[in-house]
Amino acid sequence: MNVVNSYTPSDNADLSSLSVNGTPVTGFDPDDTDYAVELPNGTSGATVTATASDSNALVDITQATSLPGSATVTVTAEDGSTTRTYTINLTIAAPGTTYTVAFNSNGEVYTTKTVNAGESIRSAAWPADPTRGSYTFGGWFTEENGTGIQFTSSTPVNTAITVYAKWIYSGGESSSGKGSTPPATSNYDAEVNAGNGSNVKLQVTVDKSSGNASMEVGNGSNILSGGKTTVITVPSVPDIETYTLGIPVPNLSTQDEQGTLAFKTATGTVTVPSDMLTGVSGISGSKAEITIGQGDKDSLLSDVKTAIGDKPLISLSMSVNGKQIEWSNPGTPVVVSIPYTPSAMELANPEGIVIWYIDGSGNAVCIPNGYYDPTTGTVTFKTTHFSFYAVGYDKVSFTDVADTAWYSDAVSFIAARGITSGTGNGKYSPDAKLTRGEFIAMMMRSYGIAPDESPTDNFYDAGNTYYTGYLAAAKRLDISSGIGGNMYAPDKEITRQEMFTLLYNALKVLGQLPQGSSGQTLLSFADTDQIDSWAEVSMTALVKARSLFFYLIGNIVRFSY
Repeated sequence: MNVVNSYTPSDNADLSSLSVNGTPVTGFDPDDTDYAVELPNGTSGATVTATASDSNALVDITQATSLPGSATVTVTAEDGSTTRTYTINLTIAAPGTTYTVAFNSNGEVYTTKTVNAGESIRSAAWPADPTRGSYTFGGWFTEENGTGIQFTSSTPVNTAITVYAKWIYSGGESSSGKGSTPPATSNYDAEVNAGNGSNVKLQVTVDKSSGNASMEVGNGSNILSGGKTTVITVPSVPDIETYTLGIPVPNLSTQDEQGTLAFKTATGTVTVPSDMLTGVSGISGSKAEITIGQGDKDSLLSDVKTAIGDKPLISLSMSVNGKQIEWSNPGTPVVVSIPYTPSAMELANPEGIVIWYIDGSGNAVCIPNGYYDPTTGTVTFKTTHFSFYAVGYDKVSFTDVADTAWYSDAVSFIAARGITSGTGNGKYSPDAKLTRGEFIAMMMRSYGIAPDESPTDNFYDAGNTYYTGYLAAAKRLDISSGIGGNMYAPDKEITRQEMFTLLYNALKVLGQLPQGSSGQTLLSFADTDQIDSWAEVSMTALVKARSLFFYLIGNIVRFSY
């Protein structure tokens, strides 16, 4: 049934029956689109009427038609202040009319059933569920690949029809393996390269009317186990702008990260950890759906739209049991990669290629960790919330930083991301000493740690300047306890052990302490006797993971050594 106004089955004015010449239409359900009624011989016209389940609801429809033929009937049900309008396509069949229902499974006719016009296939005659290796049967549907309207034992039949089996991937042996049935006919299949080394295919459901391609991982799959990454690669589908992956909620709600899943589409790749829903409030349901698609630039503010130009804009969203949620989980970032081909100018200055997310007010906010990776040809970033994300370009230079300077790219990198704005009047002052206030502000901007806007507790010497809110946040988060006496000494030149300690504390708060070992220890350096006791833990940990530490500093924060 095509619903003109909103409809829910719980409405009091829900229609309970529909009749033609006093004979009820079998299996009437306002959610269905079509009905068929067989009338007695000799009937020259029909009067279509409807009744309502609630005595307070008023229903009034009458329409005469010649037989046999079709009547389109508009039903208006009213109960007090609520009016709902339904459009029913009513087919009035000649006496003795029957129709055949063909059940298509795995590209072949599984079975057929013959039914009288207007009647449904009763449970006693309903076919047994088909089987397919590595997949779970998800019901019969009126369109291929499990799309359209679900066809059940209570669905009235008014025409010859073919219904199709829906298959949901559940893990295990490939559909071409021993004991499996022939593979389902599908225009598109996603490649699943599981972390355990197995390779299977995942059927893609294409809905061109909505511009969406979707696929599902079944409840029986262990696709996110073993601490490894499973990659689902979806082929590019013409005229499709969004791609949706359905996955059981428990697979994304583990107590800790047990594996990651990379959902790779033509629009972009989103890599999620198995604990991305852990600790997120309001999650109630069995199936989560992650959608990545092209964003609508026409909905942007004019200045943001101009800044983005013809660069990619993507949308990331999540729903649980069909209801969209605002996913945000600071403890479990996801990695997003957007395919991008830089212009010649951008390729010469890749540090200016950035990622912006569009906030609730429509403003573009730079994500500090975004960067262009020439090896993969993508702009990659981490995020802890879903939103709209755009590739941008912002080449920033200072009058006192020559293009040939060894630190030029690093300075442009942090400036393009708002990590630094220089020292004023278009200058960066590259030879100036770095202070404790300058470092903590740049470090916290680098990792997206917001300053406290109206702090009630801060260091005595926090002042009222650009680093004031950052000092309050650092104190609140235990990133810094200051130098004693509730003092931070923001104007004091910072030392390497102070930088290591502040960085270590920030990474600990973010849950991003580096793992692994470079084989080096503090004993590898001749001046370790100068390290203060309060800095030994952080210095030991970051020197041990030295290679990753320099990756974090060199490629994310881009401070130059």
